[in-house]
Amino acid sequence: MDIKNINNIALEYLSINDYLELKEVMIDAYHNMPNSFWQAKHIQKLIDLFPEGQIAIKIDGKLAGCTLAIIIDYIDLEDEHTYREVTGDYSFSTHTPKGDTLYGIDVFIKPGFRGLRLGRRLYDFRKELCEKMNLKGIVFGGRLPNYHQYAKTLSPKEYIDKVRHREIHDPVLNFQLANDFHVRKIVKNYLEGDVASLEYAAILAWDNIYYTKPKKSAKTDKSIVRLGLIQWQMRSYKTMKELLEQVEFFIDAVSGYRCDFALFPEFFNAPLMAEYNHFSEAEAIRKLADYTDEIKNELSALAISYNINIISGSMPQIIDGSLYNVGFLCHRSGAIEQYTKIHVTPDEAKVWGMKGGDLIKTYQTDCGKIGILICYDVEFPELSRILASEGMDILFVPFLTDTQNGYSRVRHCAQARAIENECYVAISGSVGNLPKVHNMDIQFAQSVVFTPCDFAFPTNGIKAEATPNTEMILVADVDIDLLKELNKFGSVKNLRDRRTDLYEVRLKTKC
Repeated sequence: MDIKNINNIALEYLSINDYLELKEVMIDAYHNMPNSFWQAKHIQKLIDLFPEGQIAIKIDGKLAGCTLAIIIDYIDLEDEHTYREVTGDYSFSTHTPKGDTLYGIDVFIKPGFRGLRLGRRLYDFRKELCEKMNLKGIVFGGRLPNYHQYAKTLSPKEYIDKVRHREIHDPVLNFQLANDFHVRKIVKNYLEGDVASLEYAAILAWDNIYYTKPKKSAKTDKSIVRLGLIQWQMRSYKTMKELLEQVEFFIDAVSGYRCDFALFPEFFNAPLMAEYNHFSEAEAIRKLADYTDEIKNELSALAISYNINIISGSMPQIIDGSLYNVGFLCHRSGAIEQYTKIHVTPDEAKVWGMKGGDLIKTYQTDCGKIGILICYDVEFPELSRILASEGMDILFVPFLTDTQNGYSRVRHCAQARAIENECYVAISGSVGNLPKVHNMDIQFAQSVVFTPCDFAFPTNGIKAEATPNTEMILVADVDIDLLKELNKFGSVKNLRDRRTDLYEVRLKTKC
């Protein structure tokens, strides 16, 4: 393109509205590569996670190129990594806002606009972003698109040396070296399908000379997280005030041990239905739903005053005339988030007319990312796998089971979720009897904290467990850093070794 015909060159934050034009540019720029463009869902995810790192360069309003990036903790990433690994299998779950390194996911310029040094503008922006955010530098995997022409006579190292000494021209590597990047490592199998590079790549880095190590502050990221599980005794309460007094007693107890989380069981407030036992089961559960908002507000107040994150178990709630099984994550900061049971049991649907929700997500807390699945939901491995792909460290499972075989289903499935997703799983249930409440008369429970099964964890995968069918609290510490070590150095790597070339688990977008 003739530079004399250009009126305006602008850098803009990428918008999903740019996608159709972006796709066209990517196909044009990577016409020799398989799967040469990102899907709209990937671009939207990057924009949602890190809008400052997704930059478009436009010439007279037309998209001419783009840079995509995430932030990582480079210490958590081995130099010998692949593109699939650094992107979290293209989910970008590896993005860490508090990380120390900008990782370049992609940079491309439309062929018709090459020669205008637009790539340099994009890299200058990345460098300025690093300086502004006080990051150590930029790292990415650089393709070697001309290596296939020399592979029979040169090793990748010899090839890079000749490029460095200008004996061979490589359009990617020459550009990076000219922009102050240095080769940190040569890796094999970096980008699947990169035939021109024979799947080799140079891990390139640029160091921010203005980087200063952050000073320690009073606020720290916790590695050891203390869990308080409340094995709740079902008993008669004449008023909600009596029930809330028992709730506060347990919160006081676990907060006294400086727990970070308090987990209540599913339908722990069921004793309040005794007053409506003369109604049908469906009418009684709807009466119980009248208490939900008040209990939620009380729990939030307790979370703040006792400085503890409270997972409320679950309660019935009527939404737009339909009955759901919901719970609340009451942050000690005062924020409240809601979760919903996805799979209702046949009994819940038949006796109560309950419906399943459709919200599947992780929750960011001051102790890391957590997931919450109510009882029956933990028996469906797809849900926890989706949460694991979003970076879940701890899965909480409030449950309610009447018989030992029902409890065994929840227990064994919960332990499987800990192993296959390399996370901790905490389950908490109710014990005792409610003779004056239909459909809730007997309970069986043993609350447990499960771990993965590897050398850094208990050999049986059980961190702590309560006495069966006894009212009590269970307090256990879990180390989040051990999960990171497991992911990289475990005897087996359940998350990394998935054959995603054969199968995938994904969340469908609702129409």
